[in-house]
Amino acid sequence: MPCLNEAETLAICIQKARAFLKQSGVLGEVVIADNGSTDGSQRIAEEQGARVVHIENRGYGSALIGGINAARGKYIIMGDADDSYDFSSLSGFVSKLREGYDLVMGNRFKGGIKPGAMPPLHRYLGNPVLSGIGRLFFKSPAGDFHCGLRGFNKQSIISLGLETPGMEFASEMVVKATLHHLKITEVPSTLSPDGRSRAPHLRSWRDGWRHLRFLLMYSPRWLFLMPGILLFALGLVGTIVLSFGSLTISNITFDINTLLYLALIMILGVELVFFSFFSKLYSIVAGLVPPTDGMIKMLRKFTLEKGVITGGILLLVGLIGSIWALFEWGAESFGDLIPSTMMRITIPSLTLVIIGAQIMFSSFLISILNLKKIK
Repeated sequence: MPCLNEAETLAICIQKARAFLKQSGVLGEVVIADNGSTDGSQRIAEEQGARVVHIENRGYGSALIGGINAARGKYIIMGDADDSYDFSSLSGFVSKLREGYDLVMGNRFKGGIKPGAMPPLHRYLGNPVLSGIGRLFFKSPAGDFHCGLRGFNKQSIISLGLETPGMEFASEMVVKATLHHLKITEVPSTLSPDGRSRAPHLRSWRDGWRHLRFLLMYSPRWLFLMPGILLFALGLVGTIVLSFGSLTISNITFDINTLLYLALIMILGVELVFFSFFSKLYSIVAGLVPPTDGMIKMLRKFTLEKGVITGGILLLVGLIGSIWALFEWGAESFGDLIPSTMMRITIPSLTLVIIGAQIMFSSFLISILNLKKIK
């Protein structure tokens, strides 16, 4: 149990946990990962027969990482020390762990949320949205990403290298367990109003953003690749259409100004697509996530030479278009030209020059990041 000034509820939580161990015949211990309590929580824990582990680094994640490392058992069940979870009813977690699951998540939406146990903002917006994003991004089987009651195989979780210090630790555990293909399941869990008179440590908007930020950073596919493909496709189609002339739809005319913006959108799309490869490749090289089959196949087919040649061809075509525009201008003695005509040459040409250069230099960066050759 992570603990920071939980004197009001700590004793009852420990009593319930010890009662479960005794009644179920499970050989275990109660570990309190104290994060610098000043209300006597450490003394209460020791009086109740728990083992106190002092964690210097502040934060929910830091406390849990320290507690997990200090725990002696093969299996660990973690839960908040605010009496919102019933530690006397953990049979479902133990059974699933003994079946061989690496991570057993509690699910409060299946087990029941008692009146006043969860703020409406969390119940109907925060948790469902963030859990839904997590399931969409990572194909995780967990339906409640932020349930604080969960059990796991100690060695399996330690092997993930969890490191986030704050509340986003809850998401990190589920995401990394999913990415590393650990066996995950869930059991219904009941959430009760916590027994503290003070406000919880959780800060809704701040911690919600930290969870969302983590999910986005660990999913370059959804942060960069999908928006990049969408922008590139929109920009490409629009640029091709408007390069041949203006387009009028419902009395609205799209002309060279629109063409310029569409070209910029296409350039941004290409950049985002490359960002997705850079971030994914770096994450694999740094050991943050395991290699995926798709990335391995792509890297086997990719060579620096292919990237440089592809980018060089696009750049050359763009330069040819620019030279063509220069000759058109020269044919008019470098005088005034019709913008709507010349811009349909210069905008696509400069776009190809920029994209070609992007591809060439990005190919070098990909090759640098992959110097160790991911296999």
